[in-house]
Amino acid sequence: MTDDFQNNIKNLLEEFNINGQKKFKLIVLFGLLGDFDSFEYAINLRSYIDNNQDKNLDIFAIAIGNQNGKEKFCNFTGFRKENLIVVSDNQIHNNLKVSRGLNIGLGGWINMLLMLSGINSFKTIKEVIRGYLGDRKAKQIYSEFDKIEVFKFLKFSGNSFTQVFGDGYLRPFELATFRLNNMNEIIQNWSDYILNDAYLPQRGASFLLNNKNQVIYKFFSNDVLGYSSNMRDPLEFLTDLIKE
Repeated sequence: MTDDFQNNIKNLLEEFNINGQKKFKLIVLFGLLGDFDSFEYAINLRSYIDNNQDKNLDIFAIAIGNQNGKEKFCNFTGFRKENLIVVSDNQIHNNLKVSRGLNIGLGGWINMLLMLSGINSFKTIKEVIRGYLGDRKAKQIYSEFDKIEVFKFLKFSGNSFTQVFGDGYLRPFELATFRLNNMNEIIQNWSDYILNDAYLPQRGASFLLNNKNQVIYKFFSNDVLGYSSNMRDPLEFLTDLIKE
C-alpha cells in the first residue's frame, strides 16, 4: 500500500467526517446513484447488515448524485441515509484512481452502451448471461414468500421460482428479474438518479479499513456488473476479513 494512496484515504475520511465506532470500516465508492452496480451493491450491503447485526463493521458509501436521488435510493434499497454521502462529480474517484470506464469521446450514453455490450467491460456479458441461466454455486435471491412486482403489471411470488426450478441456488431468471426491478426504479426516476450522464461509465471501488484506518482490502471495479472480485458471493471478502 503506497503512502500516497493511504494519505488519500485519510483525506477522504477527514473531508467527509467519516468516524465509524466499530473495529472495521468499509468505504464504498459508487459511480452514479443510478448505476446498476450502485443499486445491486447497496441492496447486498443492506442485506449483509440485516443478517450480521453483531458484526464489528461500519459501512459508508459515496455516490455521484443529489439529495432527491439519495432519498429515493435509500428508500428503495434500504441503505442507511446517514451512511450515504452524495457528491456532484467524480473528483474523489479520480483522486483514488478508480476507473472512469470507457471514453471514446461520444458521450456517456454511447460509452455505457458499449460497456454493456462487453467493450472494455469484459465480464459484463458473462454476468448478464448468468442472470438468465442461473448459477448452482450462488445463493438464491427470493424466498417463496417474497412478493415481486416488475413494471407494475407483472406480479408474482418468489414461490414461482421454487415451483419451476427448485431452491437452494440462484435459479434461472432470478438475478435477471432482480436487476430488471432495479432498472425499472432507475428509469422511473431518471432525473433524480442520473445527475450527469457523462458519469455513466464511472466505475466504483471498495476499501476495508481496520481500527487504525489502514486499508486491509481494496477492490477497483473495471466492469459494469462487476463491483466485486467474486460476483457469485459479492461480500465474501467481508466474511473472510471481518474478525471479532
